[in-house]
Amino acid sequence: MRYWDASALVALCVAETNTSAVRRLARAGIVTWAVSAVEIASAIERRTREGSLTDAERAAARAALGELAAAWTEIAALGPVRERAMRLVATHALRVADAMQLGAALVAASDRPVGHDFVCADVRLGNAAAREGFRLLPEA
Repeated sequence: MRYWDASALVALCVAETNTSAVRRLARAGIVTWAVSAVEIASAIERRTREGSLTDAERAAARAALGELAAAWTEIAALGPVRERAMRLVATHALRVADAMQLGAALVAASDRPVGHDFVCADVRLGNAAAREGFRLLPEA
């Protein structure tokens, strides 16, 4: 199983330095938290407000997000994700959204992260995922 944090999925919608690497990884399929689409949309809109995306680039990014979200597998089990996130915030220095992402990854991996991948562009979250036992991608 290859779990994707929203930070890595953004690069599939907007050109970033890691876009080529994550595109290759995406061929194996995407599993993510049910709220990832909102996180990605927020990143797209923030970049548009800041002026780093044109209106045309914003429209293309939102269309790409729609296509991705239609094809990925979502972890939507709020209760089990929240339970794991409660432990994770006590164990790692994580923000709420990051703890929920990692909690969703643990649910997807049936609490056995060894042998599963965690695709992430956020250093703090990636480090926590690796400490939990996931293999962090893309590799540096």
